[in-house]
Amino acid sequence: MSTVLAVIPARGGSKGVPGKNLAPVGDAPLVHRAVRECRAARLLTSVVVSTDDPGIAAAAHAAGAEVIERPTEISSDTATSEAAVLHAMGVYEERHGVTVDVVLLVQCTSPFLTGEEIDGVSAAVLDGADTALTVAPFHGYVWRDGDGDGDSGGKGDGSGAGDGNGEARASSGGYGVNHDKSFRPRRQDRPQDLLETGAAYAMRADGFREKRHRFFGRTELVRTDPERVLEIDDPHDLARARALAPLLDGGPTGLTSWPLPDYLPTRADIDAVVLDFDGTQTDDRVLVDSKGRELVAVHRGDGLGIAALRRAGLPLLILSTEENPVVAARARKLRIPVLHGIDRKDLALKQWCEEQGIAPERVLYAGNDVNDLPCFDLVGWPVAVASAHDIVRGAARAVTSAPGGAGAIREIASWILGKELTAS
Repeated sequence: MSTVLAVIPARGGSKGVPGKNLAPVGDAPLVHRAVRECRAARLLTSVVVSTDDPGIAAAAHAAGAEVIERPTEISSDTATSEAAVLHAMGVYEERHGVTVDVVLLVQCTSPFLTGEEIDGVSAAVLDGADTALTVAPFHGYVWRDGDGDGDSGGKGDGSGAGDGNGEARASSGGYGVNHDKSFRPRRQDRPQDLLETGAAYAMRADGFREKRHRFFGRTELVRTDPERVLEIDDPHDLARARALAPLLDGGPTGLTSWPLPDYLPTRADIDAVVLDFDGTQTDDRVLVDSKGRELVAVHRGDGLGIAALRRAGLPLLILSTEENPVVAARARKLRIPVLHGIDRKDLALKQWCEEQGIAPERVLYAGNDVNDLPCFDLVGWPVAVASAHDIVRGAARAVTSAPGGAGAIREIASWILGKELTAS
């Protein structure tokens, strides 16, 4: 029997979508979805997740994958996926005393990859191909800016091809890459173009060790459903994936159904804490007196937690949509800055991070309602209080056991500082 190993590279750092590999889509985080589909594939011997992040490691283990710690030198933004696969394959072989025959690179940023597609690329290599990848039919006309051949007719149409009188060719606008722009055949009359999906690759292991690249020798193309092709590179992609999940997964979103990994943020993970106010530091109720003045109830334990975080040297911020004197008064009492009356909380948060010199992926943001979701997409540690909206809890990386206004912030502080907080 051949040993067929799938490697899922999943770094903790991601600038486009902080905490991307743990972002929930449908009923599970991205890394969980990838592991699940690998385990559903018939031809795989094992699936491993290569990561430098304890939270991803916990989620991968909970999903049933073997975890291989990824060294720092191949965990940067510039590190290649090939380097991670080579390292993980070597560790797996040494750990299990086997030789891998076929190795797969599976990307958890393709949320709608299926076990059948994983089997497809595996089977292609087992049947004699050197490499294989998933592709999808593509019917679009591809254009590119810059110096091209201009108009293939080449006569005085402003394309830069010359007018027959010896004028020099000039740089023109767009030019066709996969077509001649002067000829527009019907789709069924054109050669079939195929788009690389970025989801799954399979390689003959000995050739991959030698070439150190995912394409060599004979490459087999494994066709997939174009409706399932989506790569998550930015927050808009993530939003699209979440919207499509109920349709492509064949069921309800189930955002709260996946088991949270047994990992909570510590001081080593966090450089700043940003807190919503209404519904997060309060129970979301407002009392209004006869003069129209609003009163809210806060929890003394939350004040204790915030004071402990401040003493630990963590930058803190209250960020609220409501412009209300009670928010400012509470911030003064806690001795932390506040931004309130903010329509676009994500933009304000991004600007604050830039001013503070703090990477968003190192920020914990605690919220409770749908207007907090843009901030969730911006930071590395989105946290929901227990009383948060279902969608918000589903989009969170961690959820408190206490509801808003009942000690949730104190609970978060105890996670970060690694100790139970008590009044002095």
